[in-house]
Amino acid sequence: MTMRFNLKLFLGLVIIAVFFTSFSWWGRCGTPQLADSRIYPDRVDDSAQNNYPHDIQAGKPHQQSEDIDCLINDDYVVDCRRAGEEVYVPFGFIEKYFEVYGKVSTVNGRDRFDWQHSYSKVYVPKRTYDPRDIFMSFENYNVEIRDRVKCISGIDGVPISTQWGPQGYFYAIQIAQYALSHYSKNMTEKEPTIVKYVDGANVEENIKQWRALDKASSLTVMYDDDRRESVLRFSSSDVVDMTQTGNPTGLALKLEHVNDLIISLQLKFTSNGSISVSVKLRDTNDVYVIRYVQSSTVINMSGNTVLYGIGNRTRWSRLTRDLFTDLQKGLLLNNKFSRKVKLKNVKIISLVMHGNGLLSDVHLSTTSHLAFFFNAAEWLVTNQDDNGGWPIDVKRTLMPGVMELKPGWYSGMAQGQAISTLTRAFWKTRDRKFVDSALKAIRLFHVPSEKGGIVAMFMDKYVWYEEYPTTPSSFVLNGFIYSLLGLYDLKYLCETIQDVCSPAQVQQTLELYGTGMTSLKTLLPLYDTGCGTTYDLRHVTVPGSAPNVARWDYHTTHINQLLMLATVDDSPILKDVATRWTGYMKGKRAKHN
Repeated sequence: MTMRFNLKLFLGLVIIAVFFTSFSWWGRCGTPQLADSRIYPDRVDDSAQNNYPHDIQAGKPHQQSEDIDCLINDDYVVDCRRAGEEVYVPFGFIEKYFEVYGKVSTVNGRDRFDWQHSYSKVYVPKRTYDPRDIFMSFENYNVEIRDRVKCISGIDGVPISTQWGPQGYFYAIQIAQYALSHYSKNMTEKEPTIVKYVDGANVEENIKQWRALDKASSLTVMYDDDRRESVLRFSSSDVVDMTQTGNPTGLALKLEHVNDLIISLQLKFTSNGSISVSVKLRDTNDVYVIRYVQSSTVINMSGNTVLYGIGNRTRWSRLTRDLFTDLQKGLLLNNKFSRKVKLKNVKIISLVMHGNGLLSDVHLSTTSHLAFFFNAAEWLVTNQDDNGGWPIDVKRTLMPGVMELKPGWYSGMAQGQAISTLTRAFWKTRDRKFVDSALKAIRLFHVPSEKGGIVAMFMDKYVWYEEYPTTPSSFVLNGFIYSLLGLYDLKYLCETIQDVCSPAQVQQTLELYGTGMTSLKTLLPLYDTGCGTTYDLRHVTVPGSAPNVARWDYHTTHINQLLMLATVDDSPILKDVATRWTGYMKGKRAKHN
């Protein structure tokens, strides 16, 4: 009886096991295969998407591996490894072939390989876009350290670009971005540390910190009628020994600061003169001199001296310079200096005045964002032409022989970002000149590209404000959206403050913005590749042209712009498209037939 009972029990267990095994395999037939999900992640449902890659067991550590040739598309061979049924392809090949990115990192003491489909970041807006607030995510921008920025002009205090010409030129887009980045940093960073060395209230004490480097140099206190305060009067030789082999001359102030690398002073030369700031690289003990002279020189490097022209300074004016940036740009001119300088390794040693003049309000600080912002805003007001724009005096070629712009062209993106800068300058100061300049800037939004303006028409129906007003039209997406943001900023200002804009100007900004938004919502699908976006529409306007696929940083800019607009426009297409395009950055793809 015992034997028969055990046999029945055994047979019952076998039947149950077979039933559950069959049921399990039957249930898997209707779901995506794991191998398939690894190739087509867009086919995986949400639960599977969340679980894979943890479920993937690509070979066991103890398995032996061997070399194997991988034949790629019948074209060439890559050295791979095989362990059991799994084949391992070198990431160095995958990275270039699929344009993905990866690196080994250490987490909790263990190495981990981090894989990304894109190298850029989406910034989801934390609040509704406010034209008085930070601009986009520009607090993360550092325009002045870009390789395509030659330097910050000593005369104008704005970037000089070499993006499309080594000679250097003023580029309104770059200048506006410089302004907007510093405006945004000013609103997001903590208050700067400021160390004062000369101020009118304590000038009698301030003078004690200075010393004459030669017997002919002198420093005295005097009252200045223009500033209505006591200032320092300096007198010394205006001849500077560039070789630094002779006896030093001038009046020196010892500084000895590491983190406070912004120098600012009120200055008036009464004859020829210059300013020298000595800095030391603490990791090498090398000493460099940054010299600011009354000339039109943009930037020059001689020995260990970096030279900047600051123009004629025979009237009271403020000079504010980022010594770290000025040093870096100078060292780039030295072919023997190949490494980048780290901020923490720069130490200010001294300030030396040469020639004859007056000095007041000398201080060092960690930042001076508003000063840099207003340098750019003032430049935009001063350099705006009668057409309301800022002509770009360099040739621009998008497609050789097809899409080319001669020097003197205007840009819708420049107009938009300039307006965003000028309106913020008005909000800060309530100075009428800034809003007048912004209103003047919309003149070009009525002038067709073929007549020297910025307006193109898609299919003779949809208005587009061109970043590059070529013929045939290019329809660059990010530049168009920046122009819309500028128009929105001006529209908001005109609607918020009475009597700043005339009724006609209010209506004009409303129509320009509204018409542009209609075009954007209509044409957005044309930029979608199913796995990314295109930078422009040359593949539509130039027969036979391939799509100009946007790099990931431009793709991310498209997303960030749409998300920002979605905070002030409730049309679902903006957020829906931004969500789909964000998925492309994670490897998702549009479904195929």
